[in-house]
Amino acid sequence: MAEHDETPKPLDGIRVLDLSRVLAGPWCTQQLADLGAEVVKIERPGSGDDTRAWAPPWLDGTDESAYFLSANRGKHSVCIDFSKPEGQDLIRHLAAESDVLVENFKVGGLAGYGLDYESLHALNPKLVYCSISGFGQNGPYAHRAGYDFLIQAMGGLMSVTGEPDGEPMKAGVAFADVFTGLYSANAILAALHHRTTTGEGTHIDMALFDVQIGVMANQAASFLATGDNPRRRGNAHPSIVPYQLFPTADDEMVIAVGNDDQFQRLCTVLEQPDLAGDARFATNAERVAYRDTLVPMLAERLRQRPRADWLERLETAGVPCGPINDLKQVFRDPQVKHRHIEINRRHASGRDVALVSNPIRFDDQPLNAEAAPPMLGQHTASILGERLDLDDRALADLASRGVIEPRD
Repeated sequence: MAEHDETPKPLDGIRVLDLSRVLAGPWCTQQLADLGAEVVKIERPGSGDDTRAWAPPWLDGTDESAYFLSANRGKHSVCIDFSKPEGQDLIRHLAAESDVLVENFKVGGLAGYGLDYESLHALNPKLVYCSISGFGQNGPYAHRAGYDFLIQAMGGLMSVTGEPDGEPMKAGVAFADVFTGLYSANAILAALHHRTTTGEGTHIDMALFDVQIGVMANQAASFLATGDNPRRRGNAHPSIVPYQLFPTADDEMVIAVGNDDQFQRLCTVLEQPDLAGDARFATNAERVAYRDTLVPMLAERLRQRPRADWLERLETAGVPCGPINDLKQVFRDPQVKHRHIEINRRHASGRDVALVSNPIRFDDQPLNAEAAPPMLGQHTASILGERLDLDDRALADLASRGVIEPRD
């Protein structure tokens, strides 16, 4: 069942108008909803957010895709066709009394509807307006469409992901989309704080391409420091050894030695004092230099015992290590259960839906929106009635002309 927490949340009272779809924008606005903001998600009548159809899998017995459920907790779904003038008016009225607007249309795509930043800023100078796009609001690529796979390729991630002799690989989740959503939420929080001191809103320009390059972190810094392209190393680390996957007698495991003391303890557990005393392996820099010599020696020893045996010995000795879990194993893990990472919310269909908790905790309390992801148009009538004082007759008239699609 849903967990209801009456404790005030950090963004209580903040109203967000969400014109985004797919993942980066919805990931951002779900974060804001978990933090307490009231998020109104504007969707196309008939089809809604593209990800509603990105399935299977579906929530059992419904037409709600698992993909959509992953990024839309805690939102109100309102179906408005803003290609129609009346729909544009509804959006403008909602924007006039919102604190934040998030959109991910093509650059300039909303200007034709009078819903661009300049138009809405004139209507509501305090509005924080966040535009998310593939390549940003300016530059030679600004008008290109940006998809996560494409961005991972162009932004360098695939060049360092995969086996050394294999093809470049993307990450197994939409890495650029998720990080852009998180950066966007971070920027919105900063803009809201800025507004408290200046009284003015702002236009935030977020690009998946910028973010992908930004989160290349040490790999990008290594290139800038040397001019040399980092190489794909599979599961090995470019700057730390041993820090990779190792096979054991029965299964694979990860060992992540982060300093020289941990390496000494690893050698003790492996009963290899000769490695601990070898000058070639005394420091991490030397271990990196002699990676091709050291790693096969460690691998040979680790193959002699089963994984569970090594995990127990290494954990007891304080050497960072772990199994390679699939998601079934992840959600059965005692630490995951203790931290309540899996949560349940009651869906409008009457079923409970399992979701992943927001990892942010305030005073040891997780921050999660109480409402399940909405069904398409679930809140059209209630939001437009409450926010814009539209009565049943007005709502029925708009619905008859295809401007809105109420479900509630």
